[in-house]
Amino acid sequence: MNAERLLALYDRVADSPDAVSRMRRYVLDLAVRGSLVEQDPADEPASELLKRIAAEKTRLVRAGKIKKPTASRPIDREELPFQAPRDWAWLRLRDIGMLAGGMTPSKSRPEYWSGDVIWLSPKDIKVDEVSDCELKITEQGLSDTRLELFPARSLFMVARSGILKRTFPVAINRLPAASNQDLKVLVPFLKGQERYLQIMFRGLTDFILKELVKTGTTVQSLRYAEFKAQSFPLPPLAEQYRIVAKVDELNALCDELEETRARREETRGRLTKASHARLSAPDADDETFHANARFAINVLPQLSARVAQVKHLRQTILNFAVRGRLVEQDPGDEPALELLTRIKAEKVRLVKLGKLNRRNLTEAAPRNGLGFSLRAGWAAATFADILIELQTGPFGSSLHQRDYEIGGTPVINPKSIQEGKIVPIEKMAVGANTLEHLSTFKVQTGDIVMGRRGEMGRCAVVTEKEDGWLCGTGSLILRLPADLYAEYLAMLIGSPHAREYLSGSSVGATMQNLNQSILLGMNIGVPPLAEQHRIVVKVDELMALCDRLETSVGTTETGRQRLLDSILRDAFLSTRAEIQSAERSLAIAEQ
Repeated sequence: MNAERLLALYDRVADSPDAVSRMRRYVLDLAVRGSLVEQDPADEPASELLKRIAAEKTRLVRAGKIKKPTASRPIDREELPFQAPRDWAWLRLRDIGMLAGGMTPSKSRPEYWSGDVIWLSPKDIKVDEVSDCELKITEQGLSDTRLELFPARSLFMVARSGILKRTFPVAINRLPAASNQDLKVLVPFLKGQERYLQIMFRGLTDFILKELVKTGTTVQSLRYAEFKAQSFPLPPLAEQYRIVAKVDELNALCDELEETRARREETRGRLTKASHARLSAPDADDETFHANARFAINVLPQLSARVAQVKHLRQTILNFAVRGRLVEQDPGDEPALELLTRIKAEKVRLVKLGKLNRRNLTEAAPRNGLGFSLRAGWAAATFADILIELQTGPFGSSLHQRDYEIGGTPVINPKSIQEGKIVPIEKMAVGANTLEHLSTFKVQTGDIVMGRRGEMGRCAVVTEKEDGWLCGTGSLILRLPADLYAEYLAMLIGSPHAREYLSGSSVGATMQNLNQSILLGMNIGVPPLAEQHRIVVKVDELMALCDRLETSVGTTETGRQRLLDSILRDAFLSTRAEIQSAERSLAIAEQ
């Protein structure tokens, strides 16, 4: 691997989320395929290594330390997972070392536990080398059971665990240790190969997980017989040592890069958090606020190295909006108190005409404080004060799966509300009879439909296109007076302030489920109607800027990924033209 070139270009790919982890995987892949270090013709051939391993195995059998194993069948070239260098050899795992397992002494026998004997389980196999464990057994626990105490420098491998979906953990014990039943232990016949063998297993993780792991009803486990019979690549012993040294060197480099990336992310996070805190300060004067806003506008886009980070900008903009910090107040605007007075009068009028239930005049008890000072011309209110009507969609007993009819009138469930728009779902529609039966749940132009399950704050304004569609069981209809701008209220419901309140107050253990009283009791700040319109225009303008930033960051992310792919392919002798092309693409994306 060209480490110098990697370091020279790392800063340009460092913001790829998996940059370092991919480097580590490539290092292991190179190591196990013989591409990480050069072969030396002066090395003792691997064929001689095999003879020494066989001789040591024979010695152990004669000394009565191991049973005489059944002879392995010859290795067929067709069964090899890849082609290794010419001077390397292949050997079945059962011929590399002794394979065994362990068990768990009875937990009902206290004399077996809390001793000094290391007893390893999958939860202990998290690092390269282990010298301690969570649970230890006693000498009696060891002697009374069929447990074996494996010598130091053995390889403990997770053989049964859900983690085998993702990786194949292998650790080397520094001290003699026993094992539980979910581990398999390899004791190499020839000492000095342990670290290379660990690297070999890690470099072949994808192959092992795909070919040698079976999926059970609850957890994954090794196909033990096939694992023992699997052929693995062995370089000459001197090359094994060079591979280990190079892997350690490159892993140390990856550690440094990871630390650098973590520090950079921490700095970014602190700056972003500090900027948001300043902008959200409840009582900052206008001059201070505008200075903080200028800092955010100039700096936060530069801190947004990934698409997910642009979300913070959007949240900040919405926080500005609902706190009255996004546009200037106009003394000529009609105060919001007058707007609220007209809304109340309109609700009284509708009740007298019999068009509205008297319960809609009941004021809800506020459930939360605003958390910020009201701007000039604004007024405090609850949702109960500003809504003409709040209606929950039909109960499940009123709308069944059999009532759905493709091609009918769409039903607006939470899944239909996407990115502030109502998107019909083909299979969620009803015929004319069902629609007539549930006509009281039809939405009207200007209503807001809001999801009351799952993600809180998901809502959309009903346009002329959706007029007459049916509100689903998982949604709410918010009917507004003419003196309230629907687009502003929908924006408020989707703001971090509202989402935090609604999520924190929702009921239901497995799925958030918003009821009417929670929403009606929510405190909000109401701006003058003219300011509501100005706020929405400004939010739309700034969200369009965020859209462009998101596209730019996404393009840059793709460029980083391409460059990283090319750098790593360079380890397999990819052409310089590929890397230069990726560099040019990234340079264009960064402009």
